[in-house]
Amino acid sequence: MRNKAYFANPDLNSLNQEQIGAYQEKLLTGQLSYCYNNSSFYRKKFDEIGARPEDIKTLDHLRALPIFMTKEVERQNALESLEKHNHIFGTHLCAPVDRIYLTGTTSGTTGVPTFSYTFTENDVMLISRGLGHRFAFNGVKRGDRVLFIFSLGIYATTMTLWGIRGLGALPIDIDARAGSEYMLRIADLTKPNYMATTTSLAEYLINKAPEAIGKEVGDLKFKGLMLTGEIGVSIPEVKKKLEEAYGCRVYDYWAPAGHCIAISCDSDEYHGMHGISPDLCTGFDDLVDPDTKKPVPIKDGAIGEMVITSLRREAAPMVKYAYGDIVQIFTEPCPNCGFPGKRIKLIGRSDDMLVVKGVNVYPSAIKQIISSFSPKVTGEMRIVLNNPPPRVVPPLKLKLEHGTCIRGPDLEGLAGEINKALHDRLKIRPVIEWVEPGSLEKSTRKTPLFEKAYLDR
Repeated sequence: MRNKAYFANPDLNSLNQEQIGAYQEKLLTGQLSYCYNNSSFYRKKFDEIGARPEDIKTLDHLRALPIFMTKEVERQNALESLEKHNHIFGTHLCAPVDRIYLTGTTSGTTGVPTFSYTFTENDVMLISRGLGHRFAFNGVKRGDRVLFIFSLGIYATTMTLWGIRGLGALPIDIDARAGSEYMLRIADLTKPNYMATTTSLAEYLINKAPEAIGKEVGDLKFKGLMLTGEIGVSIPEVKKKLEEAYGCRVYDYWAPAGHCIAISCDSDEYHGMHGISPDLCTGFDDLVDPDTKKPVPIKDGAIGEMVITSLRREAAPMVKYAYGDIVQIFTEPCPNCGFPGKRIKLIGRSDDMLVVKGVNVYPSAIKQIISSFSPKVTGEMRIVLNNPPPRVVPPLKLKLEHGTCIRGPDLEGLAGEINKALHDRLKIRPVIEWVEPGSLEKSTRKTPLFEKAYLDR
């Protein structure tokens, strides 16, 4: 494993974790000085705290800095640069506008889209190697075809196409808005080896394939599914369902804003996503408490909000960006594949967190417990919000799809079992409304976990 752990930067393969930290620190000061000298936003941030980039010599120094940016700050930066400089790329932009080679927005599911994926040509060439390595880590190679189904255009996921092509593989990219029948027909015609998409869309296609192409998804004979954008592969029941239906391994991958590039390994049990590009950012080495924003010590099993600082970026570097992802860090080698670096498990989004009677609850934790009752439930659920989050006026309400194997009076007993499990593990007792299997609509992008009833008033 060591020889392929850091395929995109082989120099790292001969280093232990302490030496990789020293490697990061050599890059850090140069990146911070570049940001200070080329961005009014970063210059102001350093001046406000009375520090200079050259003062930040170690990862401990970096962790001690306050948060510089959040999603809301990034949106404010974008509006300010639009007003002052007639561009939307933010006052944290460090490269001239005429050097921007590629831009992509976030999905905008939690607010106004931000152009976090803004790159120079050098950025694209550098980052795409890591993005490609994610897929090579689990078998994608020259000559393979990868069915790539996301909302394309200017969205963030498009960046991965550069990585796939860099491997010599062929992406067969389809806009998810084209509809499930078209996706499946193209899959049947082009015979791809792998598919990259969201977890919910992969689940959705299981039921759609027989009527669309007269085949089961397993008949498409994928070698692997690369899934991102949602929590799913880390839930054992979801992973098992997908692998049995498609007849191949499924992998969990991500790269928020082109940072923290990671993918899970070929294993029956989920061991988190493996951080394969520590030379690009410090996200696996910087956690804060999501409420207080105080540093969380980096140790095996630590949980906190990931804070991103770029190490080698030109266009729009991120420095002390609390991106909103709540993760659990693992520092020990992977028990399955022996990967020697850091791994993470995504817990949830800070902006998805609910507060129920003073208890912080993440939707992903609820979904994981619900899914454990399969096949009595399908795993599909909605959290019904009668008031804007995060505070929930008790009781919390859940809509759950029951399985086809249970109906009528048995549902009351099942609701009691689920409630007990939720109370034992999360300290909540929701009101459960049962709905028919297949009645909760799935999205071709990200299937929402919330039903915002308060917007209908």
